[in-house]
Amino acid sequence: MPADPIRALAGSLGASIGTELDLERPADPEHGDFATNVALQLAGTRRKAPRELADEIAEAASGLPEVARAEVAGPGFVNIVLGDGWFVDAVAAILADAAYGGGWAPARERIQVEMVSANPTGPLHVAHGRNGAYGDSLARLLALGGNDVEREYYYNDSGGQMERFRASVEAIREAREPPEDGYRGEYVRELAAQPGDPVPAMLARIEASLERFRVHFDSWRRQSVLEERLPELLPRLDAYERDGALWARSSAYGDDEDRVLLRSGDRTPTYRAADVAYLVDKLDRGFDRAIYVLGADHHGTRNWYAAIARMLGYDPDRIEVLLYQLVHLTRGGEQTRMSRRRGDIVFLDDFVDEIGVDAARWYLVNRGPDQTIEIDVDLAAERSQKNPVYYVQYAHARIAGILRNAGEPRSTLSPSAPLAAEERELVKRLAELPGVLADAAAKRGPQAIPAYAIRVADDFHRFYHEHRVLESDQEAFRLALCRATQVVIARCLDLLGVESPQRM
Repeated sequence: MPADPIRALAGSLGASIGTELDLERPADPEHGDFATNVALQLAGTRRKAPRELADEIAEAASGLPEVARAEVAGPGFVNIVLGDGWFVDAVAAILADAAYGGGWAPARERIQVEMVSANPTGPLHVAHGRNGAYGDSLARLLALGGNDVEREYYYNDSGGQMERFRASVEAIREAREPPEDGYRGEYVRELAAQPGDPVPAMLARIEASLERFRVHFDSWRRQSVLEERLPELLPRLDAYERDGALWARSSAYGDDEDRVLLRSGDRTPTYRAADVAYLVDKLDRGFDRAIYVLGADHHGTRNWYAAIARMLGYDPDRIEVLLYQLVHLTRGGEQTRMSRRRGDIVFLDDFVDEIGVDAARWYLVNRGPDQTIEIDVDLAAERSQKNPVYYVQYAHARIAGILRNAGEPRSTLSPSAPLAAEERELVKRLAELPGVLADAAAKRGPQAIPAYAIRVADDFHRFYHEHRVLESDQEAFRLALCRATQVVIARCLDLLGVESPQRM
């Protein structure tokens, strides 16, 4: 079983009183290490006053070997103070679990996360970076939980946008102005200097940018190939003809409106028709769950995908559409643009050049996808403890230095004196990781990870400021606590796609 010290304690107490329960950390440590309000929840079904039931729960808790004492507070809360043995065992469990923080998925699922999927008509910009950072961190989180996760990029290599892109490159080659609705910028001139179709070259640049950004894809899908299945799939849809176009009757299946599948006149497929082929392609490959990460301007897509699934007999609950908001960059409180090649877009590569991959990954996951992100570029590039990613990395590097100076680890963790408050608080924080990650995955919210990592770094720095580690009476336990803290920080940073430095 994966290590989860808090859940194990809750399970022991729950078994003693015959019900499942949750343990929370009180805001004030004076109120105990953990608390539960299960007496208030059970009072009605067990036909007892909450305080009376709380007394029974406190008595049961006091009988557990991990518990030093349990007390009833307020209308029926039970506050629990743990003995030092629980803290020592928690540190040992963290160190013994190579995948600490994971393994909580209720059932192993095969999940595809499709992300970025920008049309290959230009370099990726910062909003695409947010898509990739968010989607990749979520994929890492779901995989740690115990799922089989694959990342996919879907690119449009056909249609009007691609024709205008190719025409723009060809115009530069022929010393003409690109079409009025075409593409401009230094990158178009760079592509024009190379022979052949510019799309493969542009896609190679996109893939290189993503690899640099530590987003690796397991598979790529092309719209032109998927559209070959449309003659087979469109007759299976509930559709009708109107004004020379073929429409899906999607409003009858939960969508906001009906959608055009084939245009009037030339009967070319719309991107909504391509969606049909791509969704079937995903689900027929056996994914239990297909997750799309899309910009907020795709808000109508969620119901459209569900409508397709219903029409074709698939379970719409297998499909998730996750939307994210915009990114604004500021300097001195003013919005800024950093691209030297095109003034109205901030390219992802320019952004990474400015602040580095670590800071870029951190800041693009640091807020929930439903919130607009505002990044202070100067702060993000600063190598000081005012910068949160540097602050957390510094804690990891400081621990690495302590461990280098310590030599071989001791074989015992047993403390020689009662644990100090700072030691206890740090262990409790480390023990929260499995619950934090399980909750983040359930909410599709990896932004909980940097917030938690900062709290771990805070608790570690507080502990380290107050207590000597090397050549102290508690050296064996404190070194183990340092190693456990390093494990947790490294786990958080890896989930964000951020490096864990040994020196800074």
